[in-house]
Amino acid sequence: MLLRGGAFSACNAAISENRNTFGFSNLIRRQNGNGFVSCNSSGRARKGQLFMILAVATGEAKTKHQESSHEPTLADRLRLGSLAEDGLSYKERFIVRCYEVGINKTATVETIANLLQEVGCNHAQSVGFSTDGFATTLTMRKLHLIWVTARMHIEIYRYPAWSDVLEIETWCQSEGRIGTRRDWILKDYATGEVIGRATSKWVMMNQDTRRLQKVTDDVRDEYLIYCPKTLRLAFPEENNASLKKIAKLEDPVPHYKIGLPRRADLDMNQHVNNVTYIGWVLESMPQEIIDTHELQTITLDYRRECQQDDVVDSLTSPESIMDNAILELEGTNGSATGMKDENDCLQFLHLLRLSDGSEINRGRTEWRKKPAKR
Repeated sequence: MLLRGGAFSACNAAISENRNTFGFSNLIRRQNGNGFVSCNSSGRARKGQLFMILAVATGEAKTKHQESSHEPTLADRLRLGSLAEDGLSYKERFIVRCYEVGINKTATVETIANLLQEVGCNHAQSVGFSTDGFATTLTMRKLHLIWVTARMHIEIYRYPAWSDVLEIETWCQSEGRIGTRRDWILKDYATGEVIGRATSKWVMMNQDTRRLQKVTDDVRDEYLIYCPKTLRLAFPEENNASLKKIAKLEDPVPHYKIGLPRRADLDMNQHVNNVTYIGWVLESMPQEIIDTHELQTITLDYRRECQQDDVVDSLTSPESIMDNAILELEGTNGSATGMKDENDCLQFLHLLRLSDGSEINRGRTEWRKKPAKR
């Protein structure tokens, strides 16, 4: 959550692809020269499934600082996750549980977002960062500093079903002088298919004053040794959707819900967790869209911190072609139909605000028709 200020622009950069540099495994991974080859159960090697983006093997040996002094816990030993060979990213596998699926019998977007947060925190723990305060470094703990989310962008190409196994890779990098970024790639572990990507921006806040603070050189030095030396983006494509600004939604809006926070929505940093906002945003989506479509893309800009006693309103409106005003289409008779893009997806704008009108969060979602039931 962001106390003051707006969204931070993402770096518009591309990484070079080398299809021979890195492959993704199916069932068994073994190192082979500069990268990996995957093996099926018969032991025959085959190339890993490839997507628009590939993991980057830097070829750099781990430094002495990267050799974590973190003593493995029982949880560390039981997790299905580990650092990459170069120590610059982290992968973990998750089984989709029955309580993590929704009415479509697939994982909900909140489940996906929680797994992204979990693998990010486990990555930080694996290199010895703190378990209290979501991956704070030693200097951050001394100065009472915490990480808070400024922006989150998630794209899901196929939702995993109950008992599917996901493999999520994550890494972090510096984002200017004011924050850091964390990216993720989600894969179907059985097939190697990339089923989602995500990126996020994070800034530092003083836990006592609740004010933002620039990332100091001391903090930067503590985490940069675990980051790729060359810029690596989950969304390297130019003008990708993660860079798109979100217009402010103005009254009147056709869909809204009021009075959302609960004590259970607070996290260890004593404010509403960033994943909770996703559920709040979706609370005001019209039911007829929920019944016929599934969420494909969500982008949230966190603009103000939300705490226990706040009363929050959730507002939703179709995104219009002109100036993002409420869309009025001929023949809709006031239905919830939103603007369609070139892929026939519906697009909506969202706003979370306090009862006094203060803006907490801006959002933008894209919805595709539900696939045939499997």
